[in-house]
Amino acid sequence: MISIKSLAFAKYLNASTSLSWINANYKIDLVEEQLLNHILLMTFKGDDLLVGNLLVLWQFGSQATIHKRLKSLSTKGYVELREGKLDGRKKLVHLTAKADRHYQKLSGYLNKALQEIINPISPKANI
Repeated sequence: MISIKSLAFAKYLNASTSLSWINANYKIDLVEEQLLNHILLMTFKGDDLLVGNLLVLWQFGSQATIHKRLKSLSTKGYVELREGKLDGRKKLVHLTAKADRHYQKLSGYLNKALQEIINPISPKANI
């Protein structure tokens, strides 16, 4: 039997996955999503994030693959690649307002799932 906690998390996953079905502009693949999540975490640390810092992350693939994914995220509007202030050859990675809206939606889905854990509703009530 599925617990209320599992059901709430399943609803969160379903809602977060549906972002790509609702709007084609949100359509990013799993590797891009993981890379975007990594960029978000690095951004929270407050340091400037260079493309070169991401190219060494083997878990996202080869340097060519990572560069292709960054370019895709940039084309889709989730990140911006800007020239470095001291060295124009270096590119800084910045999250955009679109990425912020993406994470706000995910946060909303997560909060809703957490509320279902705190205040469980009968699973049959949602059928």
